[in-house]
Amino acid sequence: MAHKKGQGSTRNGRDSNPKYRGIKLYAGETVRAGGIIVRQCGTKWKPGKNVGLGRDYTIYALCDGVIQYRKTNRTYVNVVPVEAAAE
Repeated sequence: MAHKKGQGSTRNGRDSNPKYRGIKLYAGETVRAGGIIVRQCGTKWKPGKNVGLGRDYTIYALCDGVIQYRKTNRTYVNVVPVEAAAE
């Protein structure tokens, strides 16, 4: 006779991979251009100056500098550019 496996655990087992969201770099830390600052769902933190917003709402630096968070009625993430070294 044909046997059918028990359907207990075969219908389970689907779970999404972790997305590792959150703040990756905090205020006062230095960041390189293209470095990820925040991974988020939606715009909990808004992009400010010298910062870009990715398709999945990832906030990343557009230039080298120091991170700054500014809170008004929303929280904005800015990157203050580093002064070019005198040559």
